[in-house]
Amino acid sequence: MGYDLAGGLTGWDMEGFQSGGDTELWKRLGAHVVTIPTDDGGTVTGTRFSVWAPNAQAVQLIGEFNYWGGDEMYRLPGTGVWSRFIEDRGTDTLYKFRIQGPDGVWREKADPMATFCESAPSTASIVYESQYIWSDDEWIARREKAQAHQEPMSIYELHLGSWRKGLTYLELADELVEYVKWQGYTHVEFMPVSEHPFEPSWGYQVTGYFAPTSRFGRPDDFRHLVDTLHQAGIGVILDWVPGHFPKDEWALGRFDGTALYEHADPRQGEHMDWGTYIFNYGRNEVKSFLVSNALYWVSEFHIDGLRVDAVASMLYLDYSRKEGEWVPNVFGGRENLEAIDFLRYTNKHLYERHPGVLMIAEESTSFPGVTRPVHHDGLGFGFKWNMGWMNDSLRYIEEDPVNRQYNHHLMTFAMVYAYSENFILPISHDEVVHGKGSMVNKVPQDDWRKFATMRAFYAYMWSFPGKQLIFMGQEFGQRSEFSEERGLEWWVADMWGHGGLKRLFKDMNDIYRNEPALYALDSDPAGFEWIASDDAAGNVFAWVRTDGVGNKVACLFNFSAEPKNTYGIWLPQAGVWKEILNTDSPAYDGDGNFGNYGQVIAREGASPWGDGAGATVCIPPLGAIWLKYDASATAELPGDMGLA
Repeated sequence: MGYDLAGGLTGWDMEGFQSGGDTELWKRLGAHVVTIPTDDGGTVTGTRFSVWAPNAQAVQLIGEFNYWGGDEMYRLPGTGVWSRFIEDRGTDTLYKFRIQGPDGVWREKADPMATFCESAPSTASIVYESQYIWSDDEWIARREKAQAHQEPMSIYELHLGSWRKGLTYLELADELVEYVKWQGYTHVEFMPVSEHPFEPSWGYQVTGYFAPTSRFGRPDDFRHLVDTLHQAGIGVILDWVPGHFPKDEWALGRFDGTALYEHADPRQGEHMDWGTYIFNYGRNEVKSFLVSNALYWVSEFHIDGLRVDAVASMLYLDYSRKEGEWVPNVFGGRENLEAIDFLRYTNKHLYERHPGVLMIAEESTSFPGVTRPVHHDGLGFGFKWNMGWMNDSLRYIEEDPVNRQYNHHLMTFAMVYAYSENFILPISHDEVVHGKGSMVNKVPQDDWRKFATMRAFYAYMWSFPGKQLIFMGQEFGQRSEFSEERGLEWWVADMWGHGGLKRLFKDMNDIYRNEPALYALDSDPAGFEWIASDDAAGNVFAWVRTDGVGNKVACLFNFSAEPKNTYGIWLPQAGVWKEILNTDSPAYDGDGNFGNYGQVIAREGASPWGDGAGATVCIPPLGAIWLKYDASATAELPGDMGLA
C-alpha cells in the first residue's frame, strides 16, 4: 500500500503564504490529523507534519513514534515548506523538527505552528485536534452587532497563574467566572496565554504563538474557560505579542540556521534592552504567520479582543536605540513603515472577518491616528491605552494631600487630548511591579487616608471619559506588589478597608453599567462638561457626564483631607440630583459622616457664578460623590426646600 509521504500538501496550498495573503496558516502548516488516499483506492489516517524552513539543507521529523531518531521530510518545490505524513499517529503525539542549516549544523526545533506544547522545561510540540463544542452562539451574535465605543467596558486584567495559585483552566471556569460576574466587570483581560518557557516573563516572551500554555490544562480546557465567561456575559481580551520573540535555541530564533522570522541586521532585528528578536514585518511569510495568529485566537478560541503589546517598539526604528544603532526607512525617517503596514493590515482584516472584535494598542507615545480607521490613514485600532492619563493621575495621588494643590494640572490635563483617540484608562500590572509598590501603598500617610484616597481615585477613574482597566488585587487593595510566584492575598480581602474597596468596585460596576451617561459618549466631547476644574487650593474636581438623550450624572471629588461641607457648585439643570454613590459610606468602610441625605437640590439663579442652576453640596474628605439628575422628582420639589 503506497501513499503520498508529503501527506497531500502541495505547492499550490502555500501560494497565499508566500504572498502574505494566507491569514489562516494554521490550517496548512503544523501538525494535522488527516485521511489521505492510497494507491490501491483505499485511505489511510495519520498526521501530516509541515514546516517552513526555506534555507535548510534537510529536515527530519523526530518524535516518540520513531524513538526521536528522525524520518526524512519532503520539500515542496518552490515553497521552502517541508512535509511528512506519519501513519496511525494522532492527538497527543510528541514531536520536533531536526533542521540542517546552510552551515551544516543540525538544530532541534519546536513547531512554530504547534497548537499544544509541553510545559517548560520540556520543549516538544504535541499533536492536538480540538473536540470542543461551543455554547456561546448568543454571545457571538451580540458581539457582531456591538458598538463598543458607546457601550460600558470595565476590564479586569489578570495573570492566570497567580490569580489563585495552582488553579487549572477548568477550575478557573468555576471560581474566576463566579468572582468576575459578582464584581460586575464587563471583560477580563488575560496576560499572554501563549506558550512561553520563562514564568517571570508573564507570557510576554512567546515560544508557542498558536498554543495556549499547557501549565493550566489542554487547549479545549482553555476554550471551556472562554465559553463559560461568555455564557456569564463577560468578554475575553487576550494580550498579544507580535513585537518581539525570545532567542531560545529550540524556538523561532534562527529557525533554519538563518534569520528567518527576524531581521538579520541586529540594528533592525534585535531589542538590546529585552534580549529578544524583532519580527521582519516586511517578509510576506512572516506577515502571514502573524496575521494568521491574530485571527487564530479570535476564530478558534472565540477571543473578543487583542491588546497588542509594546506597539511603540514596533512603530519606531530608533526605539530605545542610540544614534548609529538603527537604520532609517527609505525616506530617511524613524518610522517603521513595514510594521505600520502590518498593523494596518491586521486590524483591517480582523475587523472585516469578525465585526465587534476589539483591537487595543498599548502605545506609549503620541503617534498620530492610532485609533483612526485605516481608510482615513490611521493604524485602525479600536482603542488605545491612555498612558499619559495613567502617569499623571498616579503622580497626583502619590503626593501628600497638602501638596496636591501644586499639582492640580495633573488631573485636568488629560482633557486636553481626551478625544484625540478612543481611550482605555489603564491601571495595569505594569504599575504594581518592579519596585513600584502596590496601588494602596502609593498613597502617603495612614490607612484611613490610603483607603479613602483609593476609593475616591477609582470613582474618579470610573467616571472619567474612557473605558477602564484595573489589574487583579487592586479591587481589594492588596498591599504587596504583584509577583507571579504567589497568588493574590485573598486572606485580607474582607478585612477593614480591603473589603470596603471590594464592595465599592461591585457597586461602581453596577451603577456604571446602568448609567449610559457614564459611558455612551466616552469618545465625544458632548458627553463631558467641567463644573469645577480650577479649585487647586481645595483639591476639588467636578464634572457632568451625559449620554446626549437626557441622562446626566454629576461627579465630584475632594482629594484633600478636609470635608467640603457647604461647597457651592453649578449644575446644568435645576431640580433633584440623587446621590447614587458616596465613597465615604460605611458600606465601603468610610466614616459615613459626610453626605447629602440622599439628594441635592439645584435651583435656577443659585449658581455661585450668578447664573444657571446651583446647589450646595457636601463632598467627603478624600472622597467622591456621584449625583444623578432625576427628572421625575422635579415636579414634586417643594417650593420652600433648602439648597441641600
